[in-house]
Amino acid sequence: MTTPESLTFRSDVTVELVKSSASDADVLFAARVSTAGEQSLDELKKDPERSKGLINFLMRDRHGSPFEHNSMTFFISAPIFVFREFMRHRVGWSYNEESGRYRELQPVFYVPGPDRKLVQEGRPGKYVFVEGTPAQHEAVSGALRESYEQAYTAYQKMLADGVAREVARAALPVGLYSSMYATCNARSLMHFLGLRTQHELAKVPSFPQREIEMVGEKMEAEWAGLMPLTHAAFNANGRVAP
Repeated sequence: MTTPESLTFRSDVTVELVKSSASDADVLFAARVSTAGEQSLDELKKDPERSKGLINFLMRDRHGSPFEHNSMTFFISAPIFVFREFMRHRVGWSYNEESGRYRELQPVFYVPGPDRKLVQEGRPGKYVFVEGTPAQHEAVSGALRESYEQAYTAYQKMLADGVAREVARAALPVGLYSSMYATCNARSLMHFLGLRTQHELAKVPSFPQREIEMVGEKMEAEWAGLMPLTHAAFNANGRVAP
């Protein structure tokens, strides 16, 4: 049976780029086939400024399909409530998440770190989050830890009594960590980032929950390394997906 010492508490998220076929050249191949037919990579490298300009033009005028001819697969570990938001993104995404029907779920739970803003001020549609007091952080941490311990103890007891995993998992909260593979292309990732990150260059303001923004920031860093011209054009054009 679980003990308080056997539970793991985290405030971070994990994002790993496990596989990719994505480069700025993929965008250029796709865009230029409409006017120049098939081209070699050497031809695309002849005029880097022209290539940069073409990607910026495509982004600015929202010619989106050339940004779909690439693929990135990420391994993500985050609280379940992050994944529930994540899976609102359906076009251009594929997901496979670990299953509580087929494996015993591990006691890893989310507790906000000391830098997590706790207090919401203002009305819906016009509110901000502000720092919590030390007492509020202590109260949140204590309440969540106690709740998680009770929930996981109930889960393990049901399993020990022979209850199926798919039934016993109903006792577990959305603060439990899960993991998944998520595959997308650059266009679908830009749509995700436009909604799930705050950025000073964004033309359209967004107000994401901090935990999914943490995932988005890590994914963006990986993508920027793979497709620097596309990433720069995304920022230069207000972080609006084409």
